[in-house]
Amino acid sequence: MTDFSNPALQLPLALVLGATGGIGGALAKALLQRGYGVRAMHRRPEEQMSSRPEYEWVGGDAMRASDVLAAAQGASVIVHGVNPPGYRNWGELVLPMIDNTIAAARAVGARILMPGTIYNFGPEAFPLLAEESPQRPVTVKGKIRVELEQRLEQAAQEGVPVIIVRAGDFFGPDAGNNWFAQGLVQPGKPVRFVINPGRRGVGHAWAYLPDVAETFMRLLDRADELPRFSRFHMNGFFDHDGVQMAQAIGRVVGRPEILTFGFPWRLAGLARPFVPLINELHEMRYLWRETIRLENRRLVKFLGEEPQTPIDLAVRTTLQSLGCLPQGPIVNDRASAHVAMADRP
Repeated sequence: MTDFSNPALQLPLALVLGATGGIGGALAKALLQRGYGVRAMHRRPEEQMSSRPEYEWVGGDAMRASDVLAAAQGASVIVHGVNPPGYRNWGELVLPMIDNTIAAARAVGARILMPGTIYNFGPEAFPLLAEESPQRPVTVKGKIRVELEQRLEQAAQEGVPVIIVRAGDFFGPDAGNNWFAQGLVQPGKPVRFVINPGRRGVGHAWAYLPDVAETFMRLLDRADELPRFSRFHMNGFFDHDGVQMAQAIGRVVGRPEILTFGFPWRLAGLARPFVPLINELHEMRYLWRETIRLENRRLVKFLGEEPQTPIDLAVRTTLQSLGCLPQGPIVNDRASAHVAMADRP
């Protein structure tokens, strides 16, 4: 374990909350590659040290303000990448955790990096979501996320700098808690078919985690040019007809005509009273029933382009990480990937 408390190292320090998760892990890697020392807080840090020795692991719980404050000492950046496990207990956990992050950032003078979700929006804002689109959600989770962002905006008005990057459904290496890994394919098994939660003809927004992390890094590189509260949307990979992601999976695994089945929403609905996770997922079904795309004009105007890994490369790297493809040479994040200008909506 690296001791970043040594002033001789002279590294800017980032605290990552949620470093073992998808977006938190991607941001921790990107920050390390950017020259930051990375401190990761975990309830059982000793279990993480051997697998990720490049980070400084400290014990703590994001629900305890004192733990977050202690972990944040010396940090100039705090990544808030924590979510309740299994989509459960959002009402009791999400807002207290962001309050603790805000308090720690205020105390140590750190900037908060926060991934946004599309839960904030109701159908009236679809299909094209801009940063200024009205946030009138129709679900409990959406209302909580709106309140979360309002608290971040209030904190920014009081001096805490914040960067929010909103993107579609995440997928990528070392990330298992998402629709790609838990719905479309079966981790650890060769891909013989794809389960599609959406409808043919209905567009859907996806976001490759290394691209999201790179977007955050480019914004962080130019943070002095940003307003104290900054919110950007990523176009990501827009599946314009609801079948492009399945087709990309088919190409990558050598099955261009891969079998695709619809997600059993009706059966899942019957299981809602008995399976809490299914109940929570079913609440978000509306996000698969209508076309949703994120407008990235503000991001492109500021950065000049949106980082975008070619979809087949992104899918291949993800499937290899999930154990669905033989382990060949996996592209390390985005280092060897072609970066192109993302199509504007």
